[in-house]
Amino acid sequence: MEQQQFLVVFPGQGSQKPGMSKDLVAQFPQAAEVWEQVDRALGIKLSDLAFDGSVDELTLTHNAQPALLAHSVAVWRILAMHVPQSAFVAAAGHSLGEFSAYVAAGTLTLAEGVRLVRRRGELMLKAGTDRPGAMAAVIGRTEPGIEAICAAASEIGIVVPANYNSPEQVVISGEIDAVEAAMARAKDAGAKRAVRLTVSGAFHSPLMRPAAEEFAVALGQCHLQAPLMPVYSNVSAEAVRDADSAATLLVEQLTSPVRWVRVMDTMCKDYPRLPVIEMGTGNVLCGLTKRIVPDAECIPVRATADIEKFLARFPSSSQA
Repeated sequence: MEQQQFLVVFPGQGSQKPGMSKDLVAQFPQAAEVWEQVDRALGIKLSDLAFDGSVDELTLTHNAQPALLAHSVAVWRILAMHVPQSAFVAAAGHSLGEFSAYVAAGTLTLAEGVRLVRRRGELMLKAGTDRPGAMAAVIGRTEPGIEAICAAASEIGIVVPANYNSPEQVVISGEIDAVEAAMARAKDAGAKRAVRLTVSGAFHSPLMRPAAEEFAVALGQCHLQAPLMPVYSNVSAEAVRDADSAATLLVEQLTSPVRWVRVMDTMCKDYPRLPVIEMGTGNVLCGLTKRIVPDAECIPVRATADIEKFLARFPSSSQA
């Protein structure tokens, strides 16, 4: 029987929730080992915060990012006990999730990955404190497009597209007054809604340049390996197959837009008709996938029940 193959995607910040991974750790030794390694690498009990902490503390950027990576990698390692590595032919991750993808692909070790994203979160928080900014989700198509809207609002200050999440959802980011101006212009241009997001800075915008410069130093201390499977970059929306490109693009990601529409469109065209597996705490990326590639099958694998359902659905994959 021909081996079933899959694409895999990893979610970004915003998917965290108290209690995440708790059922996985109770059920699977692979998940317990991941969280033990994460706690050791960080020198703190991040697991306690993820399993039983407050939503406010977990939502802090420098906590949410390593917690989400840990959860995604825990799911990945559980499935890896049943599904051969060769069954996963390509990966992508939304913003923070790109680091989870590189851990899964062997470019970063788990310890390096969680330390990097915790540092990334600290630097993003600091950049947002030093130079306050805002982000807003624009829902619905606009005429003119969001790029022209941001360009017009840039007369007031910096504002740029930050996340191309779906054909009808774009997040903008920048200085507060400029973001507010762009929101008003977007509504006038036909957007259904323009909603401020609760974030600690203007992520994926030029306001993150100080964070990117310091993050490059931290990343330079890691020993990146060529990915075992192609990882599609948020910045270029192209497949990355070497360590140097991965390092360059992970730094650029902090100040560049997340081109998720192009990422999913390109990956699904390169590997047509393969199911997409979302390994995270929710199903946000599955929802976006259906809007970007309507005929794609996307399967969220979040918790114990999802893992059992997945392995039952694809019994050929259970023969590792």
